[in-house]
Amino acid sequence: MLHTKIRMLAAIMFTDMVGYTAMMQENEQRAKLLRDKQKAVLEEKIFVHKGQILQYYGDGTLSIFGSVIEAALCAVEIQNELQKDPVVPLRIGIHVGDVVYDDDGVYGDAVNVASRIENLGAAGSVLVSEKVYDEIKNQENLNAVSLGSYELKNVKKPLELFALSSEGLIIPSLEDVKKKSGSNEFSVAVLPFVNMSADPENEYFSDGITEEILNALAQVDGLLVTSRTSSFAFKGKNEDIRQIGNQLGVNTVLEGSVRKIGNRVRITAQLINTKDGYHKWSEIYDRKLEDIFAVQDEISRTIAQQLSQKLSYTDAKEPLVKPKTYNLEAYNLFLKGRYYWNKWTPEDFKKAIECNEESLKIDPEFVYACVGLSSTYLILGSFGYVEPKPALEKAKTYAEKALNLDDTISESHFCYALVQLFYEWNWEKAYTSFQKALEINPGSADVHYTYALYLIAMGRLREALTEVEKAITLDPLSLPINMQLGSTYYYSRRFDDAIIQYKKTLELDENFRSAMYGMGWTYLAMGETKKAIEIILKAQKQAGSDLKGVSALGYAYAKAGELDKAEECIKKLERRKELDMQVSLNMDLAIVYAGLNNHDMVFHHLDLAYEDRSGGMIFLNTNPEWVSKYKSDPRFQELIKKIGIV
Repeated sequence: MLHTKIRMLAAIMFTDMVGYTAMMQENEQRAKLLRDKQKAVLEEKIFVHKGQILQYYGDGTLSIFGSVIEAALCAVEIQNELQKDPVVPLRIGIHVGDVVYDDDGVYGDAVNVASRIENLGAAGSVLVSEKVYDEIKNQENLNAVSLGSYELKNVKKPLELFALSSEGLIIPSLEDVKKKSGSNEFSVAVLPFVNMSADPENEYFSDGITEEILNALAQVDGLLVTSRTSSFAFKGKNEDIRQIGNQLGVNTVLEGSVRKIGNRVRITAQLINTKDGYHKWSEIYDRKLEDIFAVQDEISRTIAQQLSQKLSYTDAKEPLVKPKTYNLEAYNLFLKGRYYWNKWTPEDFKKAIECNEESLKIDPEFVYACVGLSSTYLILGSFGYVEPKPALEKAKTYAEKALNLDDTISESHFCYALVQLFYEWNWEKAYTSFQKALEINPGSADVHYTYALYLIAMGRLREALTEVEKAITLDPLSLPINMQLGSTYYYSRRFDDAIIQYKKTLELDENFRSAMYGMGWTYLAMGETKKAIEIILKAQKQAGSDLKGVSALGYAYAKAGELDKAEECIKKLERRKELDMQVSLNMDLAIVYAGLNNHDMVFHHLDLAYEDRSGGMIFLNTNPEWVSKYKSDPRFQELIKKIGIV
């Protein structure tokens, strides 16, 4: 074992099978055949070229080489071998730089760059960085072509990429690489429209109009649209448009205002170039309230035509904004419900339910009210805010109703996928529904983010990382998504990278407790118990009650040998349960008992959490702490088998 970290200069190679998850769904036997062939070829070729495979990611690998030339030659041989029948669709990315190497793997900026380069490739391709190209360009048997320079996530300056062009290798199209890198000149952020109505309570309406236009633009092929969370981060702020464009990575910004008076509405809208701050387009709309969907469609269509060359004549006939309901009162209640939902507190979730239930009474076939109810009940149940089973059953009922009412919208498939993931634990149906939601709306950061949770539960961590990075591209200032990138690193046992990402998340909001808890768990996995307790204590103090947020703290105290404090956390959880019989705390109790090594009580509460369908159960088999403690325990294996995440 390595008891110290070793720093070295190395060539880093990432490989990844393209579309492996889909293959498993279509033909599991063939998928495993291709995976086994890939593994055998990689092990043979990497050994011959004096490299070392450090980590397997199910359908991919991370390897290092002492020689850049050997790494490139190895990549060419691997692809040539995998192009023989049966063909294995593999993409390879290579970078060179300083790395840190220990028992848990290899870390450093160079590793992240190599991973991102590989993500931009196509099946059968080998992409390399400019630094790699400089080392191989004089080698007669290693030819390459430039694909241009790209701005990669968390890389300070643009990076020129090259594709090896040896016989038999695939060279990705520039359009595909640009699309994957997020280098899209057709990009827009829709800032919150200002409520200019006399009644400040009408803010829900102006926020709703903003979201409707944003969601409509997200459907336009070739147009990159920043998601709601990042756009709304600038609500009420008077920041320079050029700075906003830089932070969100967009070339244009749409801003405006909404004034609602009786049954009339006035909407102003301006499209601004973020490079120079100049207006590209502006318009004022004075309409009857009953024409609100037509106005939203007109604004969305104008913006799309201003920005995207891909909006064809056929697209132009199809409205971007379709009436969600023909009853304005039902629509008004739906907008109020979404306004409360976005506040993201248990109290506001309950207000959202009231609004959507009233909306559905008025229009029983209002699919978006069903979607709102399903997603809200799912959060309340999965997070343990209320008794899980009844809430999750309601989430299922409304998801099924939404799908029956309209299966052409992404939202119906998305909420059904969430029910399958967190309640039914039907992994095949969850996968199918996520894929359908992404097919209809590939620009949804929320779907990419939640699909990543599915992939983590399935142990497909490399793919999960790709999905979270896609979500961050679409919603760069989202706290949950930035936090989830850190968590994905944690599940992947890339603990140094996880700490860096959690710190970046806390730079966006220093009081974001989920990132603090994530950092605490990562420090625990790294054996830095003192640091873990410090950050978890800080998070717990912001929970609003001594009885909340104590499970991670209890576990940390137990790991530090402070058993009395850990036992006190057990008492606090039991006291909280007495005060609120609806809340589900079995997972929390199992965590503290795990720290105390009271294994019988751990599995007692895990069994109860299984019955409750507690949200954290689906991650047991990929969570480093649970796996390291209980992987060999037959009770753990039996539980994993029951959940179906073997």
